[in-house]
Amino acid sequence: MVRERKKRWVQGVLIALVILVLTGAAGLRIAGRALEERVAESLGPRGEVERIRLGLTGVVAEQVRIRGPAHWPASDELRAERVKVVPGLRSLFSGRYHIRSITVIRPYLSVLRTKDGGLRAVPGLLGPSKDRTSEDGSGDAAPGVSIGRIILRDGVVELFDATVSAPPLKIRLEDIQARIRDITAPSFTGMTRFDLTGIVKGARRDGRVHAAGSVEIATRDSSLAVKLEAVDLTSFQSYLLRSHDARVVSGILDMDLKSDVRGNHLRAPGTVSISDLKLEPAGGPWGTFLGVPRSAVLELLKSSGDRITLHFVLEGNLDNPRFSLNEALSRRLAVSLANALQVNIGRVTEGAGEIGSRGVEAAGEVMKGFGNAVQDLFGGRKDK
Repeated sequence: MVRERKKRWVQGVLIALVILVLTGAAGLRIAGRALEERVAESLGPRGEVERIRLGLTGVVAEQVRIRGPAHWPASDELRAERVKVVPGLRSLFSGRYHIRSITVIRPYLSVLRTKDGGLRAVPGLLGPSKDRTSEDGSGDAAPGVSIGRIILRDGVVELFDATVSAPPLKIRLEDIQARIRDITAPSFTGMTRFDLTGIVKGARRDGRVHAAGSVEIATRDSSLAVKLEAVDLTSFQSYLLRSHDARVVSGILDMDLKSDVRGNHLRAPGTVSISDLKLEPAGGPWGTFLGVPRSAVLELLKSSGDRITLHFVLEGNLDNPRFSLNEALSRRLAVSLANALQVNIGRVTEGAGEIGSRGVEAAGEVMKGFGNAVQDLFGGRKDK
């Protein structure tokens, strides 16, 4: 009798477990179908996806692409070999949706820095969407979406910078591995943490970049550290040199920068090291490098082991429209080099630059794009 009761108890437990498993699987598939229906719509009119697969834990989109708009410097603004979205199951049945993770395999992203210094990234995701108010016309706001983490594997980013040349100068980053945590759409409040590594492509050599920190996208408050290692100096000379400076034939650039922004006030101390520097022959007796006589720079290199290390601090109000990244950085480096050489190059304006803030702005624009696209998956966002 006892054995029979025990047998029935075990059978009951097994049946309950099977029911729970089947119920959980059914719930996941229902959640996945809701996502599947929204994927293509969230990519916008220029977007396309080759295949959407529904799995037990989420939706996988393959060969995702958003074509670039007219006059965009690249054929695509975004593409990816595979994107996997894993929803948080229980939150799908509440007023607040949660995505556990978004994993993007081999993404490509093109970013344009316009002549006025503004940044444009994923305009197809950031542009206005259709007004998806409720059918009864109540105009209720779309539900918020939180994303636990976004993982980027083996990515490529191309930055086209129209502030330094026409057509825009292209800087290419490859082998990007990134992890972004804690994103909330559409408010983008709260600190979003990120960590990124990649290869900086150059004409003569490839270097490495590592960036990590946190940013509140809504306010632009941020703390980040950026490190460049063994980067081809010729790729960045447009940011460092003045129009009358001798052009760089070859050289290696290393940089360490720590940036903090609070209430739109930037403070960004850093160091730049230049080594193995070779300059074009002087065009006249007044040839310069960073505004300093070329001959003095070459003598300093010889006496310091073929390496110059310069210290700088960028500080000021980011709302000042006169801020210029290119001018501010070159001025700071010119002052530092002049101090190292004890050369009087005259008074240099104390305007602070945007270094760090522009990087944060670009990352924020991309994260907004991800956040808005995911919000579209769960019921859309309203035009503003």
